[in-house]
Amino acid sequence: MSLSTARMASLFRRLSLFLLLLLPAAFLLSEASDLLIDSPLLSSKVDSKIMMKVDPEGKGNFTSVQEAVDAVPEGNSEWIIIHLKRGVYREKVTIPESKPFIFLRGNGKGKTTIIWNGSAAKEADSSSSATFTVLASNFIAWGVSFKNDAPSGAAGSPFNQSVAVVVGGDKSAFYHCGFYSAHNTLFDYKGRHFYESCYIQGSIDFIYGQAQSLFKSCEIFVVADKRSEILGSITAQNRQYPEQNGGFVFLKGKVYGIGKIYLGRARGEYARVIFAHTYLSKTVKPEGWTNWRFSGNESNLLYAEHECHGPGAVIDERVPWSKQLTSKEAEPYLGIDWIGGKDWLPVY
Repeated sequence: MSLSTARMASLFRRLSLFLLLLLPAAFLLSEASDLLIDSPLLSSKVDSKIMMKVDPEGKGNFTSVQEAVDAVPEGNSEWIIIHLKRGVYREKVTIPESKPFIFLRGNGKGKTTIIWNGSAAKEADSSSSATFTVLASNFIAWGVSFKNDAPSGAAGSPFNQSVAVVVGGDKSAFYHCGFYSAHNTLFDYKGRHFYESCYIQGSIDFIYGQAQSLFKSCEIFVVADKRSEILGSITAQNRQYPEQNGGFVFLKGKVYGIGKIYLGRARGEYARVIFAHTYLSKTVKPEGWTNWRFSGNESNLLYAEHECHGPGAVIDERVPWSKQLTSKEAEPYLGIDWIGGKDWLPVY
């Protein structure tokens, strides 16, 4: 073996050893981006010194969720865990603006459920029909299902909205939660919000509002609405001015269900909705988006997709005012920096 060949062989062995040493670190970095965020991890990060237990069978501190919320001090500034034990809580729950830093911890979205049957037909407005309303900032929910089981009505009956959840505080995060209704399921009202590994079900405008939100690895399930031949939309985002930060970003999730639906309808003059790296089933209409009842200029909208896949992701018949983003254009939206999450999320 010549000297130059020997040196090359030695260099190759050193490079191979270096790469082997790097592999564990690279593996950890890749895993961190898809970290399993469970209840024990969140509990450890919020480091709460107070826990209230709610049990519908009377084996906790309270039997109703609202009773536990009412026991949180006004102006609270430290994390308080409200642990909802397995069961069905049939009640209407409101967390007022004056009670921040609540961690609502369930036993899993298939085990812990808050349910009510309000509708716009019985309330002053659609938001008043909500089963669960959170107006406080710094809120976390894990492993809870929120349902509005008001009947949607037969074919041709009035469109009575029945909201499951209103989120109106800043810095709210939902992990492994379920949202169930038909019409206006999730009123994502205002503030910065994060939804991870959640299940959201509905038929018409079932994610709507002005919030700035990231929906990561969420399942969006479409339920056909028989009250009208007009197809529903998943989103009705209501950003009104270019200065507002609002917008909905759906990342690494899937859209599927029964019947046909649009990804979104133009509601606010500067509405912004992006689906990225998302599976779109054939339930998505080929046009993708709709401007039904929109009187503004479509050029102000950002209704876009980026590297989606599935039979509903074919773009041949997309409306001309929707966009397919390049990697550079999509980059600002593809992570928690879009909602400033590094400054407030307990885990990222």
